Order: sequence, then structure tokens, then C-alpha cells
Amino acid sequence: MAVLMTNLAEAAGGGAGAARREVNLPAPPATGMLSLEEALTQRRSAREFTPGALTLAEISRLVWAAQGVTAPERRTAPSAGATYPLEIYLVAGDVAGVAAGVYRYLPRQHRLEAVAEGDLRVPLAAAAVDQKWIGQAAMVVVIAALFERTTVRYGKRGERYVHMEAGHAAQNMLLQAAALGLGATPVGAFNDAEVSRLLHLPDSELPLYFIPVGRVSR
Repeated sequence: MAVLMTNLAEAAGGGAGAARREVNLPAPPATGMLSLEEALTQRRSAREFTPGALTLAEISRLVWAAQGVTAPERRTAPSAGATYPLEIYLVAGDVAGVAAGVYRYLPRQHRLEAVAEGDLRVPLAAAAVDQKWIGQAAMVVVIAALFERTTVRYGKRGERYVHMEAGHAAQNMLLQAAALGLGATPVGAFNDAEVSRLLHLPDSELPLYFIPVGRVSR
């Protein structure tokens, strides 16, 4: 069972109820309920979500599918030269056991690290050309990248490799969502600067992809 770690307010001498600093995720299982072929067949873009919180177990599988560690220096998505430029952020709004806020996924520890407090789904939707349906998802996954990790080795062409890798990670997550019976859709239209501001991204990172995830009618 996941353990919710030090509370931000408690760490600063405050009371309970604020966002958690870290969230340890349960280990993803080695097998799933659907075959790869079934997940491929059932994958659909979803722009309408039904009420219902996501669970930590579901979050664990989703982020692991995108960037989980499978062996030393190996992850679920291929990376040019194993440079791994991607950073995965969760904009959580309705996740059981997790306060609304922005979290960064730490693949090696399989853990979420709090970046900012508060429900930012609606502001994020506004930054995505005012696509209001994004704000209705239980959470929005943002794939960002630190291009220098790859371009330092491959030069200008490394930029292409980073974009390829973002696609690999996104498709992994979309298939995992399908396997879990969840709705998810990739989104590429948004204001980079506004998203970076909302998520408190370092200047060296650039947002590349949104994947809103939530429950859907079946």
C-alpha cells in the first residue's frame, strides 16, 4: 500500500491537510487484464469524462508505462542513447489519497514529488487554447523535456529524437489507460510559456504533450 510521505505544512511547522511532499506509488503488477492486442483495439481518444477519482494503483501503472524503470539504464519507452530527456508531471485534481497539485514523477524511486499546490486543471485547460474538456479530467499528465540531455550527444538531430521519445511515452500511457478502462487523449495545442509558468518548470525544460486522463462511460 502506498505511503503518503511528509506533509508540506507539517514540514514547515503547520498543520495537516496540505499537499504531500512525496507520494510513494505501489509497484505496478507484472501482468494486466488485457492483451496488447485488446488494448490497441480499445484505445480511443476521450473528450468527455464521468465523475470519479483515479486511484494510486492506476496512477502507478500510468506513469510506469510512460517512463518506468525496467532494468538498469532501461525504461519502458526507448530513448536515443539512453539519454532519457523526458520529465513527467501530473496535474492532479481528483486522485484518491493525493491532494490537488502538480507532481513530478521520479522513475528510479517510482515516486511522485510535489511541485505546486492547488487544482490547476482549469487554468491548464485555458492555456490549451481554452479546451474546457481538459479541465474535466481527473488529472492531466504533462510530458516535458530537457533537450540538452540528448542534443549534447547528437547535436541538432537530437531534437528530433526527443520528439520521437515523447510519442513513445505517450502511446505507452494511452495503451495503459485503455487497459485500465480509462479515457485519455493526447493534446499538443497549448501556450508553452503559460504551461511552464503554471507547472513551475525549470527554464531548461519545455512542455511537449498533454494527456488528460479520467473515467469514462463504457
